[in-house]
Amino acid sequence: MVKIYNTKKISSLRVFTGLVAYSTPQIMKALVTPGLYCVVTQLCSTVKEAAKTVTGVVNKNNQCVCNVVMSDYIFPVDKLEAVENTTHSLNTSVMLEMEKLKDYENKLMVLKEQLENVTWKVDQLKPTTDMPLPSNVSFEFLEVEMKQLEVLVQELQSSMNGSNSNVDDIYKEVQNISKTVNELEAFDKNNILATHREIDTLRKRLKECRRNSSYLNAQEHKYGMCDHKGIASISSPTIVQLNWRGPENRHGAWGKDSSMNSSMKNMYWVAPLEADGRMLDTFHTYRSYKDLTLFRNPTEKQLSELINGTSRWNHTNSGQGGGMIVHNNCMLYNCFNSNKICKYNLETKQVTRKVLPNAVFNNRFPYSGGSFQDVDFADDEKGLWVIYATEKNRGNIIIGKLNFTTLSVQRNWITSQYKLGVTNAFMVCGVLYATRPVSTHKEEIFYKYDTKTGKDEKVSIIMEKMMETVGSMNYNPNDQMLYMYNNGYETVYHIDFKY
Repeated sequence: MVKIYNTKKISSLRVFTGLVAYSTPQIMKALVTPGLYCVVTQLCSTVKEAAKTVTGVVNKNNQCVCNVVMSDYIFPVDKLEAVENTTHSLNTSVMLEMEKLKDYENKLMVLKEQLENVTWKVDQLKPTTDMPLPSNVSFEFLEVEMKQLEVLVQELQSSMNGSNSNVDDIYKEVQNISKTVNELEAFDKNNILATHREIDTLRKRLKECRRNSSYLNAQEHKYGMCDHKGIASISSPTIVQLNWRGPENRHGAWGKDSSMNSSMKNMYWVAPLEADGRMLDTFHTYRSYKDLTLFRNPTEKQLSELINGTSRWNHTNSGQGGGMIVHNNCMLYNCFNSNKICKYNLETKQVTRKVLPNAVFNNRFPYSGGSFQDVDFADDEKGLWVIYATEKNRGNIIIGKLNFTTLSVQRNWITSQYKLGVTNAFMVCGVLYATRPVSTHKEEIFYKYDTKTGKDEKVSIIMEKMMETVGSMNYNPNDQMLYMYNNGYETVYHIDFKY
């Protein structure tokens, strides 16, 4: 008799696999399927036990032989495998939950920092007996921040699939701050509206008062004239609005046609880069300031082209970096993935390309304020400029006087200022002004280079900024204003000069 146990290990019993044979009459020959296990416990007899029994036959050689065909497993291996799979699945689930907890912790830290920042801003806006509400406050950026915080908290609540006291407390705090902002805006609604309506008039009157004062000792002059001794100060920023693509597009540029000879001096343009902060693919133009602020009647310009018969795009005429300007109804920008200058005609949509000799590109020597701004264009009373760097000059800023028609550089000035050490730069009356961060809410004009004398100078002119990221700065000689793209917001400054 042969007992067959379908198991891989049986303690205290001797186990044989495959073909087992013995030569004595008393020892049987067991034929089993390879890979299964056979245990011989008794010879050529039938024993009824819980284990499977097989009756043997004595052959002509006086040997006991039995053929064994294995039936289904007796030992529940399938159950063992199921337990192992379940255990593995549980381990994986535990690891995933631990990763979620880490992610929740990180999100909570971000929320905490953002709440502290917004709370501080709101506290600064609360009027007191000694300090009334500032007249130039804009609540739009606070409202946007609060909406973003609410969305983030709601996503966190949803991902946690249940209530969490910490998250619920944060959500209540966000709602309370939003309510406070709305109350402050209602409290000073008339003042805010009046400020936005009259801001240009007030600043022009202020400039005239300063020009007539003994401090500036100035006489009246016309826009486009360089009858001053350089920048004296920069006004506080005025936030116009968030760019038309939204808060994700933090880098880009905006302004007006800054050519002194342009017939489109009142036209505004807004050019947000893609969310990666590199590619310029589409931008909008507006015929008036009112159209701009109402997002009304925009003209959209597409730089990339769809390849015929495919779903792929050709980005040859796309741009990169936030160094673009509009000059004489044409946008000038750094061509995508190259050291070429692109000139896009707003009317004909024709693109002219020209190599900028030796200029680096693809984020080699950009400004510190934004990626891929290796090539920056500028306009002032003296004409059209290009600001860039080369390997030969080890990344120091080079100022090039640019011919608008041919796009060739007529003359270069090599400065001693390293380009990566500069947030951004602009030109006024042939003088380069470069900025650097002092804090998250202040920039300093710290360096200037005069192309007329070929000399540079260290200066210190502080200018406020509403947000930390400075995407671009563009000076317009037609109104002597500085247009900054500040973390996706269109902001503007008035410049006061020394006389």
